[in-house]
Amino acid sequence: MTTTRMSRRSMLKGAAGVGAAGALAIGSKRSSAFAAPAVLKQTGPIEVLYWGAFAGALAESEKTIVQMFNDSQKDVKLNYESQNTYEELAQKVTAALAGGQAPDIALFSDVWWFKFYVANAIAPLNDYITANNVDISDFQDSLIVEGYRDDTYWWMPFARSTPLLYYNKTMFDAAGITELPKTWSEFAQVAPSLVQGDRKAFVHPNAASYIAWLFLGVTWAFGGKYSDPDFTMTMTDPGTVAAGEYYRKSVQDGWAGTPDAPEADFENELAAAGMFSTGGLTARATNIGDKFEWKTAFLREEKQFGCPTGGSGLAILANSAPEKKEAAFKFIEYVTSTEGTTWWSQNTGYMPVRKSAAASEEMQAYFADHPNSKVAVEQLPKTKPQDSARVFVPNGDQIIGKGLERIVLNFEEPADVFADVNAELDDAKKDTVDALKAAGKL
Repeated sequence: MTTTRMSRRSMLKGAAGVGAAGALAIGSKRSSAFAAPAVLKQTGPIEVLYWGAFAGALAESEKTIVQMFNDSQKDVKLNYESQNTYEELAQKVTAALAGGQAPDIALFSDVWWFKFYVANAIAPLNDYITANNVDISDFQDSLIVEGYRDDTYWWMPFARSTPLLYYNKTMFDAAGITELPKTWSEFAQVAPSLVQGDRKAFVHPNAASYIAWLFLGVTWAFGGKYSDPDFTMTMTDPGTVAAGEYYRKSVQDGWAGTPDAPEADFENELAAAGMFSTGGLTARATNIGDKFEWKTAFLREEKQFGCPTGGSGLAILANSAPEKKEAAFKFIEYVTSTEGTTWWSQNTGYMPVRKSAAASEEMQAYFADHPNSKVAVEQLPKTKPQDSARVFVPNGDQIIGKGLERIVLNFEEPADVFADVNAELDDAKKDTVDALKAAGKL
């Protein structure tokens, strides 16, 4: 495949203006390894450098599954280094590529893998998928399609998530809300009854904590969108503006808050509800314990249902030696297998990326004990990949997120804010669109 490379200057520019994202805590982990993948033909061990993007307990879980992989076979030794956040990882990979010291495999978030694809920095995976008889049809449809472009797989789903509505059932029951409102507008009608003292009915995150990701589902529900697939920006769409006005009024009317740590407010009973990642399910269960009864639900509808996918996947760096690429794919095969994704899902809260995992007796038994996790899997068929403005435009997530901060913090007019955001996105997309057009990919 012939592709025009994005300049190093452009890729560095794309890695510069990013916000930090906190890692989520998780509960205890099982340590038994599952079956090893087929051994490599080369004599080993072949050492491979893997850069992850988590901190804290989630990094410990990632470290555990790396050790399980290493213990399962003798041909590959995966050396694991955590870079703490997706943004730090992307910045360090960019710098490492410029210096010729990049890792062999990395965990890129949904808003980062495409930048490295455009820059020709990640390797096509089709040959490895074929050689290892990986059953692509067994992956969740809405997850596997996101790393697929030009008839080629570039990014394999691993730590994948969707937003869910988390709510404190104890508070809802006390307020006399025995049935969840179906729409966002209906939620706004009952929300004031959940406000009590410092407690809010709902909480919004800031730009650094991915408000642009969560707002996308609400935008779709109101009939709007961020952009078209061809990179035409649509932030001024009436539906998008209406969703922005809903967010503004939620805070202006006093029932929604904008705390620094929305998840902590929910856990500490300072918020009755919020939209949080599936990847936080285990953390919420651990931190809440038996303080109150809480549940998850599909995101609310408005004109229609709207919920995006999210999270991260694994990519192999193009500059790695051929034998290291083959060895790196063995790790991808291992952690995205039915057994691998089952272990990862149960120990972190992220989605099982395989259909066979979600349907397995082990996961069904887990869902019976953890029904909040089952909701995420049931909602997954209704989700869809994100608009290009957030995931394919360099820094698009933060451009949209900062605009939303102007709306929920400063109460600026959504139509005016989104006109500015639309112009910023149009400017930010130029390098990417030029590169794609030059390569005949757009």
